[in-house]
Formats: sequence, C-alpha cells, structure tokens
Amino acid sequence: MPAQAVVLVNTDVGKENDIFNKLIEFPEVREVYMVYGIYDIIVIVEASTMDDLRSLITEKIRKLDGVKTTLTSIVVMHKKK
Repeated sequence: MPAQAVVLVNTDVGKENDIFNKLIEFPEVREVYMVYGIYDIIVIVEASTMDDLRSLITEKIRKLDGVKTTLTSIVVMHKKK
C-alpha cells in the first residue's frame, strides 16, 4: 500500500483559493477540499514511500506562500465502499 495521509491546512486570510489551486497541481494530491472551520483546506495525499510523503508535506505543502500551519494524519487502514 502506498503511503497516504490526510493533511489539514490553515492559511493566511485571503490565500485559500491560491493555495487550493496550487495543491491540485501536485501529482501526489488525490483530493482537495476547501472547508469552513479551524482549518481551511483538507488534502488527501499519496506517495510511493513514507520518505516521499514526508518530503511532499515538508518541502512542498508547508512551504507554499500563505500556509500558516498543517496537521497531518498518516493513513494506516483504508477501505472504499
């Protein structure tokens, strides 16, 4: 199973759309949701290894201009209906 994670992203005010549009361009991003609440964006990501996943989150997502904070949950089990 590839390495998967759910990443909650908190953005600077007014940067939500820019970050959303940048995230959908990353090939590792499977789904992106703009939401209301404590976090602004939810991202479902997948990479071939945990190292690739860590690099995606730390080197690409967290370094996007306007990203304030992230909270990452690593997927340990997944089942589609």
